[in-house]
Amino acid sequence: MPHYPDLPDARDESGHLIRELHGVTLAQILEYLVARYGWPELDRRIRINCFAVNPSIKSSLTFLRRTPWAREKVEELYIRTRTAEVLGT
Repeated sequence: MPHYPDLPDARDESGHLIRELHGVTLAQILEYLVARYGWPELDRRIRINCFAVNPSIKSSLTFLRRTPWAREKVEELYIRTRTAEVLGT
């Protein structure tokens, strides 16, 4: 798991560090990001075809599960977004 030394220690509602992704599934991460940003903004932030061409949760999950570099980018965006949300920044 990547380490984010530049991020403060933000904790979720259960008290777990957000950057540890404790109990958070890839599907939950993707659903959160789509609700927060929408597909066009996700595509702008992370250039992945599954976000640009006929995007869906199912097709994106299939791609992300098979592509470690893409999954890391999605997880990083989630961690940074949730941390900012929890800290109110």
